[in-house]
Amino acid sequence: MAVLPITVLGAPILREETVPVEVVTDELRQLAADMLETMHVADGVGLAAPQVGRRERLCVVEVEETLLTLFNPEIVARDGRIKWEEGCLSIPNTFGTVDRSAQVTVRAINEHGAPIEITADGLLGVCLQHEIDHLHGKLFIDHLSFLKRRSVLATWEKEKGRYPNLVRIFGPGGTEPEPTTEHATEQRI
Repeated sequence: MAVLPITVLGAPILREETVPVEVVTDELRQLAADMLETMHVADGVGLAAPQVGRRERLCVVEVEETLLTLFNPEIVARDGRIKWEEGCLSIPNTFGTVDRSAQVTVRAINEHGAPIEITADGLLGVCLQHEIDHLHGKLFIDHLSFLKRRSVLATWEKEKGRYPNLVRIFGPGGTEPEPTTEHATEQRI
């Protein structure tokens, strides 16, 4: 498995619609395995293909004992409402409270090419909604009110200098290298 660079806010691929997967191949299973490794190193609970610079409709999620690799996931049912503080591996150190469905039912294809259906609530339900949003070019900040979005983006303005190429690169042990740009150095002062 390999740790992949994670694209950050500003990279055009994060705002693009993904392409449905026709057949689950060994190459796509390897991509999913690399995404899981990347998610673990980045200390996340979900990761979508656009976040690693890919256009396939694929996401991986691991919440507590539930590990999912989902191709072409779609939400087929929703129930209730919940507010949840979310962050995103593509917008590091930035958080906002998002209004989501309290429970969702998702249909997808698993890593073996078999259809599956999952009903989830709590963190797993929120995570599924967050990752499926990524597959349609939507970010958690798009669910925030104008004022909250503005506040979150102000926080991101202070952070984004750490990622001059719009990617996060992880070194051994999951560490991110210190920023090397002049702008990022000024922000630490």
